[in-house]
Amino acid sequence: SSSGILTPRPEYLAAVYRAVREQGGLIVADEVQSGLCRLGDHYWGFQDSGVVPDIVTMGKPLGDGHPLAAVVTTPEIAASFARRFRYFNTFGGNPVSAAAGLAVLDVIERENIRENVQRTGAVLRAGLLRLAERHEQIGDVRGKGLFYGMEIVRDRDSREPAAREAERIRESLRENGVLLGTTGPHGNVIKIRPPMVFSEQHVARLLSGLERALVIS
Repeated sequence: SSSGILTPRPEYLAAVYRAVREQGGLIVADEVQSGLCRLGDHYWGFQDSGVVPDIVTMGKPLGDGHPLAAVVTTPEIAASFARRFRYFNTFGGNPVSAAAGLAVLDVIERENIRENVQRTGAVLRAGLLRLAERHEQIGDVRGKGLFYGMEIVRDRDSREPAAREAERIRESLRENGVLLGTTGPHGNVIKIRPPMVFSEQHVARLLSGLERALVIS
């Protein structure tokens, strides 16, 4: 996410996993932003590539505003860690935090959040691609589900980053009640990662705000 919402080809991660394991390494999947159905097709982002990590980290969305993070691993790795390292956390296993996390997981299942991400995400993607057809400063639209990056450039052929223009778009949106951020190594990628209860009505407002901001940028 912080690298510009880059979407790897499915075979890429499979090759990386294979290379790391051939050297005796462990794979850690950071699912803080891409997990919990954010991408739509699966519960976890790594599932899109058909791979299985050794360790999975998850955080902010799991607590839905409550401070909560978790690490999931195999019994073998957990036992090895317990034998070789001493770790203590005053608030680890806090029952209130655990209850908040369980409530979030219940809502994801009960309210069919993954299906909403698929449905609303398809509408969002189509709208972003239509914007790209009309506005030359959009160099690329990438992502899936409800997690997209819209790259702002000065020239589509050279893909020269347009960080100032991206900042102006972000601020124009903010002034009209739409909060988005910028990311990427050059700060020129508009990060679109709305709540997973986003509706098609919300998408329409977001696209309208983006259209207006792109025109005046």
